Amino acid sequence: MRAADEAEAAVGRRVAAVWRIESARIVAALARDVGDVGLAEDLAQDAVLDALRQWPVDGVPSSPGAWLTAVAKRKAIDGWRRRERLDERYAAMAWDLESRVDDGVPWDPDTIDDDVLRLVFISCHPVLAPEAQVALTLRLIGGLTTEEIARAFLVPHSTIQQRIVRAKKTLRAAHVPFEVPERREYPERLSSVLGVLYLIFNEGYAASAGEDWMRPELSLEALRLARSLAALVPREAEVHGLVALFEFQASRFGARTTDTGDPILLPDQDRTLWDRTLIGRGSAALARQDALGRGRGFYGLQAGIAECHATAVRAEETDWERIALLYEALGRLAPSPIVDLNRAVAVSMAEGPAAALRIVDGLVASGRLAGYHLLPSVRGELLARLDRSDEARAELLEAARLTGNERERAVLLRKADALP
Repeated sequence: MRAADEAEAAVGRRVAAVWRIESARIVAALARDVGDVGLAEDLAQDAVLDALRQWPVDGVPSSPGAWLTAVAKRKAIDGWRRRERLDERYAAMAWDLESRVDDGVPWDPDTIDDDVLRLVFISCHPVLAPEAQVALTLRLIGGLTTEEIARAFLVPHSTIQQRIVRAKKTLRAAHVPFEVPERREYPERLSSVLGVLYLIFNEGYAASAGEDWMRPELSLEALRLARSLAALVPREAEVHGLVALFEFQASRFGARTTDTGDPILLPDQDRTLWDRTLIGRGSAALARQDALGRGRGFYGLQAGIAECHATAVRAEETDWERIALLYEALGRLAPSPIVDLNRAVAVSMAEGPAAALRIVDGLVASGRLAGYHLLPSVRGELLARLDRSDEARAELLEAARLTGNERERAVLLRKADALP
């Protein structure tokens, strides 16, 4: 490869990295100014194309995200001028875009001056169907591709694409304002907001596709937004449960990969690398939820499970019986084959692999997790512990075939190769 080609490829990788990290903030800032989520995303992507053309020649700017935002804003202004529709509203908006500066005022939960949080609330507007809310938010806030979202929900790529396009058109037709709703509107949107933050965090914690095992910047943004949300609605118990779950899970980030990015599974992690500050924050958030006296819900129960792991000094000291009971309670509160699969893992540690295999075989027979790579992955692990090596190898190879994450595929193949 020629030096020029290598330089261009390097810039392309830098642009992709900037977009992955900054896209939510860029789109949110543009949506605030142009008042149209779909247009904001189009402008941002046009700016990315400009970066791919200009940065190899001019060099990467010192603040790439700000460069992309500024270019996209200029495109918005130029578009209005070209259409010769600069009425008073557009003229004022254009002046504002050109003259606005960051005043450095810290975030105030009473004013909610947080563009990304506003974008989350807009994406979860009740004019959208629940499945459209989730798809749009994952696309705009999580920066996930339609292929990644489709894989996460085990539906065709075209289905997700249609949901996102339809959602943008619906928001435009309904003239949804770019603002956090009034407090009386929180209840009808809060469940969706919590749900999409949960999905975004999970995509960062264990990336569904690509070459990286994790996308920590995605999880940390979800954690930041969840903390902001807890300050906004301190009497909502499940918000604190979600924050607690995120804090506990994020505490392990420093121990989950090697220096080269290879995964380190939970039993093998160096627990001295776990962030004790985040664990303490997780326990405090869980205590705030319990203090409200409404019991633990979907997120609080998961936070309790994460706390069991976080407080075990050594892997063999993990209270697997309690974890299995918490998963059982979670399954009754929110029945799900994913919860059942996780419960099977806990049961395998508390009671042995044979008891867990019965649960997993039931899931296989139901067909509810067909195509989900963790089902054969877990089944393979259980079969290996029962010395059924040939069956275990077949399951692990199937899991490797199904996963979209390259790092995870490598781990599964190594496990299959290691079987006697």
